Amino acid sequence: MAATSDVRPRLTVLSGPSGVGKSTVVAHMRKVHPEVWLSVSATTRKPRPGERDGVQYYFVTDDEFDKLIANGELLEWAEFAGNRYGTPRRAVMERLESGEPVLLEIDLQGARLVRESMPEAQLVFLAPPSWDELVRRLTGRGTEPPEVIERRLAAARIELAAESEFDTTLVNTSVEDVARELLALMRVV
Repeated sequence: MAATSDVRPRLTVLSGPSGVGKSTVVAHMRKVHPEVWLSVSATTRKPRPGERDGVQYYFVTDDEFDKLIANGELLEWAEFAGNRYGTPRRAVMERLESGEPVLLEIDLQGARLVRESMPEAQLVFLAPPSWDELVRRLTGRGTEPPEVIERRLAAARIELAAESEFDTTLVNTSVEDVARELLALMRVV
């Protein structure tokens, strides 16, 4: 019988520029390893086609988001492209305390806030294979108006420059490979 480890999993944060494929990598990873718990963020953004409340995000009003902040119920939160996003604190802490691997998929601002409040967290940067590929992915979505895409591209330049703040960088050339590398970093496989 294998010895059980007393090492609790640490929080893993996956971040990177908009359009790099964070959601696609996480979806593939969770299909293969559903035991990895992904925190569901709260957002003031309207749902995109196919998104369901409580699955991709908790869709909340501005007033509800203000209350979450005021009550200290968010581990981190940030504003991006005119909307706010935040990670509910209680669920993350409960999962970590029960020994489950926990993954947050959040933006650069959020990753920085997590680093401040939980320095033991593992920060993983997901990078695109190239700038041109990132532009292609962002414009190919077809879900946002040109001014939102321009804001996302401007933010992506800033986010790419922050790569050195992270513990590890994974380049998204293959969803399967990146998911496998992320699982290994989380010590799930």
